[in-house]
Amino acid sequence: MEINKQIEKAKQGDQVAFTFLLDYYWNEVYGFMLKRTENETNAEDITIETFSKAFDKIATYNSEFQFNTWLIAIAKNVHIDLLRKKKSSLFVEITEEEDQQAYNIADTTPSAEDELITEQNLSQLLQFIKELKPHYQEVIQLRYFQEMSYQEIANKIDEPLSNVKIKLLRAKKLLAEIIQNKR
Repeated sequence: MEINKQIEKAKQGDQVAFTFLLDYYWNEVYGFMLKRTENETNAEDITIETFSKAFDKIATYNSEFQFNTWLIAIAKNVHIDLLRKKKSSLFVEITEEEDQQAYNIADTTPSAEDELITEQNLSQLLQFIKELKPHYQEVIQLRYFQEMSYQEIANKIDEPLSNVKIKLLRAKKLLAEIIQNKR
């Protein structure tokens, strides 16, 4: 089955496979958390954190279980942790070692989304970016206009590197969808 192939590739560190899994399962995990939290921002933050943890720990995934079941279990734990902390800040401090282990998503070949985004003229692109949620606007702005590295963005917005990578993947996908819909 296609999904199992993608999971195996992701375990090998394949960037395209990670992106495929993120796209394939995003709505399911987000929808599940939206029902539980009844809050779009929390649901989105938890979903980002879920994929971040899943990709860091993908080597431990047991194929006897459905991948979506595994993701939902991670999402539930992230949500429980959030409720336990009951702080305004969702993200836990992570050690530098964990940060280094964050899966290496910094792929040098431009994706289809990258190409679509760079084809746009600047004023049009800025209009499209304004349609994204503020936290997606921020990472796009830092990455493409201030040309910061993933690590620099992580330091600036004070979030783990893996979360920044997931947010950028998601932001690029949403931006590409906006551009395509306007064509």
